[in-house]
Amino acid sequence: MEEIYAKFVSQKISKTRWRPLSSGSLQTAETFATGSWDNEENYVSLWSIGDLGNVDSDGGFEGDHQLLCDIRHHGDVMDLQFFDQERIVAASSTGCVTVFLHHPNNQTLSVSQQWTTAHYHAGPGSPSCSSAPCTGVVCNSPEIVTVGEDGRINLFRADYKEAIKTIVWEVHFHPSNPDHLFTCSEDGSLWHWDASTDVPEKSSLFHQGGRSSTFLSHSISNQTNVHQSLISSWLSTDPARDRIEITSLLPSRTLSVNSLDVLGPCLVCGTDAEAIYVTRQLFS
Repeated sequence: MEEIYAKFVSQKISKTRWRPLSSGSLQTAETFATGSWDNEENYVSLWSIGDLGNVDSDGGFEGDHQLLCDIRHHGDVMDLQFFDQERIVAASSTGCVTVFLHHPNNQTLSVSQQWTTAHYHAGPGSPSCSSAPCTGVVCNSPEIVTVGEDGRINLFRADYKEAIKTIVWEVHFHPSNPDHLFTCSEDGSLWHWDASTDVPEKSSLFHQGGRSSTFLSHSISNQTNVHQSLISSWLSTDPARDRIEITSLLPSRTLSVNSLDVLGPCLVCGTDAEAIYVTRQLFS
């Protein structure tokens, strides 16, 4: 087994990512980025490892990873992805998404693009606009997709100042039966997520359960020593309670479903199709 080289950096590291190699390159990875979290000041940093194992004139290892450059990052780094060989996208606990540009000539990082309110909470129970952590980012040049604790999925382009598309508008647990979850989305979907124990047991992980229902397993492991009656169905690991039934509540796809509310057996939602849908038989 090859040696592992350690370097203490006086920061808690939340994310590490290798810089992608150019197409057709026969080189091995030499540069990686890191993001920190839970520090008084957080940073996105770029490092080089050189030739591991070679000894320099001072007797030290040339392969000891060396800091090329870093830049301060506001909030915890929740995710980090290379957009290309020069640009790095960072997701922040403040809801901000930032594209950093590496300048190899003088080994510095600068802000190339930034969406400061990519993810935020709004509506009852929150201020007019409060930040929501951006929890994940994926890149496929020229597009960037982000997800956050506000339930939104954002599609950005590196050269646009605003999101190209935003999807998953509202999420509501049933007020008296939290085993039932309801979501509406910009794509015109209105879904009922049923994690109650009376969902029929199915043998496969994911399959169709009829024209408008799908069963999805969410079991992780079997922990029989836990009192399952005290655990939410969404967190349960009991195989007897590991199926979610997903049902589409609208007869056909429509324009964006912008809002919904649930009370007892009744649900109401409003859409961009200038229509209001109401049902009083959610559980019939």
